[in-house]
Amino acid sequence: LFVCGTNAFNPLCANYTRDTLELVGEPIGGMARCPYDPKHANVALFAEGSLFTGTVTDFLAIDAVIYRSLGESPALRTIKHDSKWFREPYFVSAVEWGPHIYFFFREMAMEFNYLEKVMVSRVARVCKGDLGGSQRVLERQWTSFLKARLNCSIPGDSHFYFNLLQSTSPIIRMQGRDVILGVFSTPSNSIPGSAVCAFDMQQLARVFEGRFKEPGGCAVQGSRFSSSNTLPDEVLNFIKTHPLMDEAVPLLGHRPWIVKTMVRYQLNTMVVDTEAGPHRNRTVVFLGSTRGTVLKFLITPSPENPYSNTNTFLEELEGYNPERCGDDSVQARQPLSLTLDKPSHTLLLAFHSCVVRVPVARCQLHSRCMNKLCHPNAHCFISGFEITVTQLLQFPSDTHTHTLFLAHLPYGTFGTVSSCEAVKFWCNSAMINEEASIESADVLSHLAGCGTVPSVPVQVSPIHFVHLQRHVPLK
Repeated sequence: LFVCGTNAFNPLCANYTRDTLELVGEPIGGMARCPYDPKHANVALFAEGSLFTGTVTDFLAIDAVIYRSLGESPALRTIKHDSKWFREPYFVSAVEWGPHIYFFFREMAMEFNYLEKVMVSRVARVCKGDLGGSQRVLERQWTSFLKARLNCSIPGDSHFYFNLLQSTSPIIRMQGRDVILGVFSTPSNSIPGSAVCAFDMQQLARVFEGRFKEPGGCAVQGSRFSSSNTLPDEVLNFIKTHPLMDEAVPLLGHRPWIVKTMVRYQLNTMVVDTEAGPHRNRTVVFLGSTRGTVLKFLITPSPENPYSNTNTFLEELEGYNPERCGDDSVQARQPLSLTLDKPSHTLLLAFHSCVVRVPVARCQLHSRCMNKLCHPNAHCFISGFEITVTQLLQFPSDTHTHTLFLAHLPYGTFGTVSSCEAVKFWCNSAMINEEASIESADVLSHLAGCGTVPSVPVQVSPIHFVHLQRHVPLK
């Protein structure tokens, strides 16, 4: 393990064994790898043997830097005290994708300096193989540094922007594309609100192919310039003065996936479970709020738009415990990080004074029947399938029988609320046997909702279904 810490305003880094946490070798200086003050932002990752960090290098957090160290490649950094490169950035995360390292952060926007101070969210990237500039221009500095704005907004005549990036997910695979999710919020002097926006990494990379990109691409063998330190001075000077791309990175689906407005809290942390559900193919997003709770959403593909998704709010979990954490102030309730521990099916919430473990679901609050048949919570679903319901009516002499065919369809595919409400009715009925038999039969591939029968029945291959009956006297 490579660990860095502020060390009482004297940053240090050291290697430790993973199992016994014994020190390996001597500590090394942590400047540009770790901030001086724990309140200052810091992100880091290893890629191809080098450490890439985004942090500040001084006590006052004035000198912000993206820095590469260790490994065989030469140490490189961003230009010092140049507001075109950085202006009061707050680093949120860093990811590796292709030949680049991407840094996600928020900063004061220089392009809006006529509007006083406007904070916007950005993504910057550097080439992993960058060797720095010539001895005259950008020596020991990045020649591949570019940045672009992240657009998380609600469309309309005048877009409503969520400008403050708070947290991101790792790069996840969804519907055949690499996607990164981000939690954004509004400034404190605006309408309170938060949103989750998704960005396609392919679209994100294409933004860096747009205007103000000279040369932009990585200097590698086979290209016009095989090494960045052989670039002409005029190219290096252009790079030095034009790091900002003209276009913003568009959000996937053209609107946020999740929006929470007009509430007395904001969302500031997130974690994504892409292997929820019985087949480990559902996506559940956990969002930490500034009041110490966790909001849980199920993300499902939208049938109307292949580039968009719909969300279902599942539940809100209480995370912060003032009795255990010893403080109940507003500041103490704000989570610092949120982590999913898959083996134990729990969430780990880190606060200023404590770490809290929370189960990912509270299935005990629901009946066994609901968990088996129609509960939308992927972590509670016992039988492994979602349920769609149709109601078929039969008329014996003195009673009519309501027969519910509960088709085993892939999780999350039931179409109408009325279908689920019907299952709730049957589950809540004392006459329903929760250990109902599961049989195999041909069932309708499309079920039209409670009280109606599909006009064109379509047979599908035999699949399991649950057959429940309730006798109701005729009126």
